[in-house]
Amino acid sequence: MNLQKLILINNACFKAGKTITPKGIMVHSTGANNPNLKRYVGPDDGLLGMNQYNNHWNQERPGGRQVCVHAFIGKLADGSIATYQTLPWNHRGWHAGGDANNTHIGFEICEDGLTDASYFSAVYKEAIELCVYLCKLYGFSQQDIICHSEGHKLGIASNHADVMHWFPKHGKSMDTFRTDVKKQLEAEKSQNPVTPQTKLYRVQIGAFSVKANAEAQLAKAKASGFKDAFIKYE
Repeated sequence: MNLQKLILINNACFKAGKTITPKGIMVHSTGANNPNLKRYVGPDDGLLGMNQYNNHWNQERPGGRQVCVHAFIGKLADGSIATYQTLPWNHRGWHAGGDANNTHIGFEICEDGLTDASYFSAVYKEAIELCVYLCKLYGFSQQDIICHSEGHKLGIASNHADVMHWFPKHGKSMDTFRTDVKKQLEAEKSQNPVTPQTKLYRVQIGAFSVKANAEAQLAKAKASGFKDAFIKYE
């Protein structure tokens, strides 16, 4: 994942300053044929490129709407794919049009014409890696990931089709997406297993008022194999 950060500090959502305890992730797509991050994220940081229309979301109400997500995935000026974090992960976003704003981290995948397999494959992979990152950060599993249309079916989001108007065109669904997130989580876990901590049991064998007696007992303990034995003066 190519994770960058440009917080949309001028957006009214950020200014509202409300936080949440994230309980899941909601996947969105933008619904417009423009795969360039600069359309939504700005101003130009040297990687995004210049938005000549200045219609990015780093303003009070972009296009007169109350909208803001935690991240965008799309193209940089050089054509490579990146993720831009645009809100703190625990900030209450304006992305779901429902109660999921209070519980879910929401990110947008910038759409193109929906037929470019190479672009889809790249942003799909980036989205998986972002979800794996957030799962590890907050202790989520793949079951805590939904898309906007699933959120609507659950009654926690407005009636939008994303991402199920796009994923099936490339043989994918939210079920395959969750499966792919699970596979990567398991692969990373197997590569970095947690080593159980060794329990230490400390033994105090006595207290002596005569230093020579303490030193003699220390020597005896070390001779018996207690190499980390020491004298503590009180």
